Amino acid sequence: MSTLNPESDVARLMDRPSTNGTVAWIGLRSERRGLLQSVEEVEAVPEFGLEGDHFHGQGNGKRQVTLIQGEHLDAVGAFLDGPSADPSLARRNIVVRGMNLFSLQDRRFRIGNALLEHSGPCHPCSRMEENFGPGGYNAMRGHGGITARVLEGGTIRVGDAVQKLLLGEEVEEGG
Repeated sequence: MSTLNPESDVARLMDRPSTNGTVAWIGLRSERRGLLQSVEEVEAVPEFGLEGDHFHGQGNGKRQVTLIQGEHLDAVGAFLDGPSADPSLARRNIVVRGMNLFSLQDRRFRIGNALLEHSGPCHPCSRMEENFGPGGYNAMRGHGGITARVLEGGTIRVGDAVQKLLLGEEVEEGG
C-alpha cells in the first residue's frame, strides 16, 4: 500500500470518491500466447484470478487480473491512425469505461460482487508490436492499465459497476 502520509493533502485528494466505471468487455485466454476470447461473465477466485484464464493460479498473485481503460484503447487506436484498439489485441482481461483506473492505485475496489486490490501497473510487452503492428509498443506506453489481486470471489459481468473503496470504508460481503 501507499507510503503517503495519510494526513497529507495529496492523500486526502486521492481518497476522495471518483466516478464509478463500467465493465465494457471481458477477455480470457486458456493458454500462454493464446487468443483472448470475449465472454459476458467470469468467476473471480480469491488468490487465483479469473477462472478459465491462463494466469489463473500462477505466479505470485500480483497479476491475477489485468484491467485497461476503454478510453486508452481509443487513444492507442488514434496513435496508430485507426479506430479504437481491439481489446483482445491489448491482452488485458477487463476493459473499464468511465473511470480513471489510476485512481485505484493502492486501493481496493469492487467489480460486481468481487473484491479486488490494485497490485501494480500493467506495462506493455513486445506482443504489442506483434499485435498492433509497427508502433504498437510505443502507442501502448503509458496506456497499459493495471494489475489486481482477487481478495473476495464473485461473478464479474459486462455492465457491472467498478467502484473504488475509500480508505477506512467497511468491506461488506457482496456489495
